[in-house]
Amino acid sequence: MRFSYAEAMCDPSHYLPLARAVEEAGYTSFTIADSICYPEVSDSTYPYTPDGNREFLDGKPFIDPFVLMAAMAAVTTTLRFTTFVVKLPIRNPVLVAKQAASLAVMSNNRFVFGVGTSPWPEDFLVTGTDWTTRGARLNEMIDIVRGLTKGGYFQHHGKHYDIPSIKICPTPTAPLTILIGGHAEAALRRAARNDGWMHAGGDQTKLEAYVRRLHELRREYGRDHLPFEIHAISFDGFTVDGVKRLADLGVTDVIVGFRNMYETDTTPLQKKIDALRLYADHVIAGSATA
Repeated sequence: MRFSYAEAMCDPSHYLPLARAVEEAGYTSFTIADSICYPEVSDSTYPYTPDGNREFLDGKPFIDPFVLMAAMAAVTTTLRFTTFVVKLPIRNPVLVAKQAASLAVMSNNRFVFGVGTSPWPEDFLVTGTDWTTRGARLNEMIDIVRGLTKGGYFQHHGKHYDIPSIKICPTPTAPLTILIGGHAEAALRRAARNDGWMHAGGDQTKLEAYVRRLHELRREYGRDHLPFEIHAISFDGFTVDGVKRLADLGVTDVIVGFRNMYETDTTPLQKKIDALRLYADHVIAGSATA
């Protein structure tokens, strides 16, 4: 089992010392959230809170994930950085491919690209991108990013994007790992066709159902023999026995955080470091010897 540390919407000065502490404590990766703006007026609902309220995002600091990961990669040597998740359909696929390739090169292949759609129609409005075609465009964008980051010339002629034969340089020495976020059937199918899935939390029985469905889909697509990552948020991730249950289910990466992300962050940096070290001493070390 691998362990990912989650932190977001915090004092930006916390990120670099946290990255160093997370690496030293033995975690595998640091998850990075993505948000571009907050609308003054909106009737949109958030899919991962019971009442759909999104006001917890108002005024919270989000550093652009590519900028943040580059900064954290510069102060670490082994820690992976996983976006959780980049809202890909509101971006340009060639520019994203360039950013992804550059980050993978500069971090020595320590970048894992978690992608998904955005639940906010306003994100599409302000970026001049179409809301109704977001899923179909996401599928094409993944193919474009994957093709361009492999190196050499690549072209794409799809329904939504038409790209002549081009190449970008430099490109990473290892294939980009692309994970899919989302709980809908379309997201699970998309994940099964790619390198893995990112779970956004919720009921444990639903997690088990999602994982079973992913295994079914991977067999259906003839991909069940390929490596596949499942990153999950679960209360089971906070005990050695629970980590064992998740591993038996097929989870490869446990995502843990030590504060309520829906509340304003007032936790001092040292208290965060103490918490992540305590977890590492008890759960990460215990899981390694269990």
